[in-house]
Amino acid sequence: QVQLVESGGGLVQTGASLRLSCAASGPTISTYAMAWLRQAPGKERKFVASISRGGDSIGYTDSVKGRFTISRDNAKNMVYLQMNSLKPEDTAVYYCAAGLYENNWTSWGRGTQVTVSS
Repeated sequence: QVQLVESGGGLVQTGASLRLSCAASGPTISTYAMAWLRQAPGKERKFVASISRGGDSIGYTDSVKGRFTISRDNAKNMVYLQMNSLKPEDTAVYYCAAGLYENNWTSWGRGTQVTVSS
């Protein structure tokens, strides 16, 4: 099955930007819908964004609309999350996920930490 590794997290100030990357190995990611989810301290893991196999259908949770952009490059087996206008409430471990169906994310990376200071 597909294996995922996230990178690009870090410590930034409010209003800064980061781009997270997800590198996949194994089967081509063109087989899968892809998503980013995040888990803040003491909270459940929550959906952030998803993108369909061909990149034509994209969805976001309301709190990141207009600030975050998910994209994919199937030829490079990469998925990205561009995060702009970061807020302290965006602080979380961000996970890349893959699945054959939306809300059935069956493959996960180990996560990358994003910390936003005020």
